[in-house]
Amino acid sequence: MRRKDVLTTGEVAKICCVAPRTVSKWFDSGQLKGYRIPGSRDRRIPLGQLIKFMKENGIPLTRLSMIEGTTRRVLLVTSGDCNIDKALGGAVQADHLQIETAENDFQAGIQSMRFKPHLILLDINNRAVDADKVIKTLRSDPSLAHIRVVALAGQIDSRQRRMLLSKGFDAVLSEPYNPEDILSLFDEIASPVDSE
Repeated sequence: MRRKDVLTTGEVAKICCVAPRTVSKWFDSGQLKGYRIPGSRDRRIPLGQLIKFMKENGIPLTRLSMIEGTTRRVLLVTSGDCNIDKALGGAVQADHLQIETAENDFQAGIQSMRFKPHLILLDINNRAVDADKVIKTLRSDPSLAHIRVVALAGQIDSRQRRMLLSKGFDAVLSEPYNPEDILSLFDEIASPVDSE
């Protein structure tokens, strides 16, 4: 089933635990961006605008999973030597995750365009990938800029972690990897939204 990208005020109200009238007020005041159906008073809110609004107002993103068909897409870029598989398997069972893999820069680029991941888990020890180049490419393309990139760093110290964050990674995971850490990334830095 295709993920729902546009929501009614009633659907937004359920997600945010408020009355539909409250959502209408947010819309009419310009706080929540969307559009009206031509020839109607009905309002529609793109999922990306809702997520932005929720983040700005401290509304937990966990209720987004109520949207029928919502799937969180993860691109795993690794040579296969990374110990992430078990943690990803646990995360898939616990939530609506769809996983694709890539082994090098070229595959990662193609998969980013085709698969449109919300999150890229990038094994920085994969010699077939230039992590700096991947970050720079994603950040320079407006159609890919929404993708969050997490470094899978094995075992590192706090100085190395700060260095990775300064290079443009949104977060850093170090071993041992576990499903809870992966799922928490969606609430902290990523959300199921395509670029608009």
